[in-house]
Amino acid sequence: MKEHFSALLHQRRSIRKYQENPLSEEMVKELLKAPLMAPTSKRCMSWEFIAVQDAELREKLGACRAANSAFAAKAPLVVVIAADTEKTDVWVEDASIAAAYLQLQAEAMGLGSCWVQIRNRQSSEDQSSEDYVRELLQIPSQYAVLCLIAIGEKQEEKPGFDDARIKWEKLHYDRF
Repeated sequence: MKEHFSALLHQRRSIRKYQENPLSEEMVKELLKAPLMAPTSKRCMSWEFIAVQDAELREKLGACRAANSAFAAKAPLVVVIAADTEKTDVWVEDASIAAAYLQLQAEAMGLGSCWVQIRNRQSSEDQSSEDYVRELLQIPSQYAVLCLIAIGEKQEEKPGFDDARIKWEKLHYDRF
């Protein structure tokens, strides 16, 4: 099992090109089970996940940032990851762990995924990406939107992570 997880970590790359095939209901359910199993602080489960499959909504989500988000419109599934900021002060951490679980599950299923940062990004000069997504999907105001995860069958392949790129100097023992 540990060899499988290590291989999964090596394989997972950010994929921004997807085949047009929709994902089956069973695949979507299997994908979305993973973030629901993610650990959270004091098991508060402040996160919420919105699975967006509607083509018009995905197209609009692709315009959620001034740059670097258009590819999400072409993914057959976009998962919006939000969290209730009134439940915990560590919602960013909890939602980030859930997002990583989702991306690893996608890779384990042979699918590609890519994170689109929403928190602290701009949609336009006068609107944050978070407000844009919140308004589009009618997300209540106490929820913050962390990111989108675009998911689909890979239309591109990327080489796995090269161990030669590991920055061992970033690892410290006992003291910095």
